[in-house]
Amino acid sequence: MPRPVVLCFLASTIVAGISVPWAQAQVPDPSGPGSGESTLGASPGSDGSTPGQGPGGEGVIGTGPGPGFPRVPQGITRPGQPFGAPAELGIGPVPSLPEAELPLYGRLEVPTGPEGAGPPGGLTLDQAIARLLHANTDLRAKAMEIPKAQADIITAELWANPLLFFDSQLIPYGGPFAEEAGPTQYDINITHPIDLNGKWKRRREVAVLAKNVIEAQYQDAVRLQVDNLYTAWVDVLAARETLRYLRFSAQALEDLVEATRALLEQGAATPADVNRVEILLDSTNVALVETEETLLDAKRTLATVLYLPPDAAMTLEVSGVLRAPDPPVPPVEELIPMALAVRPDLAAYRIGIRRADANVRLQRANRFEDVFLFYQPYTHQAGRADSGTNTSWAIGATIPLPIYNRNQGNIERARHTAVQTKIQLADLERRVITEVQRAERAYAVSLASVRRLEEDILPKARENLETGLELYKAGEESQITYLEAQRNFNEVSRQYRDTLVRHRRVMLQLNTAVGRRLLP
Repeated sequence: MPRPVVLCFLASTIVAGISVPWAQAQVPDPSGPGSGESTLGASPGSDGSTPGQGPGGEGVIGTGPGPGFPRVPQGITRPGQPFGAPAELGIGPVPSLPEAELPLYGRLEVPTGPEGAGPPGGLTLDQAIARLLHANTDLRAKAMEIPKAQADIITAELWANPLLFFDSQLIPYGGPFAEEAGPTQYDINITHPIDLNGKWKRRREVAVLAKNVIEAQYQDAVRLQVDNLYTAWVDVLAARETLRYLRFSAQALEDLVEATRALLEQGAATPADVNRVEILLDSTNVALVETEETLLDAKRTLATVLYLPPDAAMTLEVSGVLRAPDPPVPPVEELIPMALAVRPDLAAYRIGIRRADANVRLQRANRFEDVFLFYQPYTHQAGRADSGTNTSWAIGATIPLPIYNRNQGNIERARHTAVQTKIQLADLERRVITEVQRAERAYAVSLASVRRLEEDILPKARENLETGLELYKAGEESQITYLEAQRNFNEVSRQYRDTLVRHRRVMLQLNTAVGRRLLP
């Protein structure tokens, strides 16, 4: 008896609104499976989760007797949540320390020599940046998002697994119905999904662009951490320069005490005059102690930013100056295009737009689920005692019909996300332009103020103070008149110190705003 050959081609519709995660090919959230603890910020171009998917949502295509109805999970190759957005970035700025107070009375001498760069072998700014990138555990944790995104690409490239199905049909109950039952049938089915509209390619494209977004976000995290280092670095330089001012001032007050005592011996001054100057000297010494603590506190903050041991602040020395060289800076008309081209946060949003567009294509591809090709290599029908046994094979396909569910909601969501990301990019570009303009103007204004103080105001104030000191020593001016001249000079000295610190800060802020190291 020839073996019967059965060839069947079947179609089945999909129940609207029922779907399950794609077996082993779902691209997980970049933050990890269900963790929601990504150390990088919200990923531009992501559109959240896909409704209707998750554990327990598995549907099964209807079955019937015979070899032509394979049991196949519905939506086996439909991707699940498409790259959900991670948590916020979480990099807070390091607040700058308040500048130490300078005394109003007692000669606050502005050092006229070149500013010292610190002890030999001190930590330079370039060395500090290198140390930050190597040792900062926050950056190291954020860097782990990149290999995680690479793992997402591997997941996106996986094909769905085929299904192997066994069944036994037409099994007789026995008893009085045994003679009426047909021959028992045993089937083996192999079902394999076939992607006919490029969903695999679209999934991989979205995963690759998601990785590129994360790389740009990591670069922006580095930019922000370097800006925090700038703040802590200038705090150390400012406290060290203030300490230098006060030491010069203490020496000048000691000379004034000796001059006042000489006038007392000559009868041109009173004991109260000597006491007044000694009180000013003591006040300056108190300010010296407080400024030394301020310097140590600034070093502690810098050591924390650089992830140095807590006791390292006691011996930490930096090599740098507040009055750094002022190389020519491009005009703002050139700085703005430069910032728009190199800022990593802008790069993340531009890649995010491409990712959002790719996700639109992915959701459109998901309108049509995979065709399931099944092959039944073996069907065994147990015959009666007088007829022997029969074997056969079968081949067929299950074609989901997109009648009700054509992924309409996810397509619309992805389209709106693409438009939203473009709006966010335009807003960020506008804010970057404002940042660059403000940083450039602050740099130009502070530089002009420093130069005017150095070239005009400070020399005149010092000349007036020197003249008043000579008249006081000669007994031609009262102590009160001389101390008032000192007060005016100290106000100019404080203004110069504050302007110098502000200028050093805005120099480095301009680097952060542009996204490139333009100034030392």
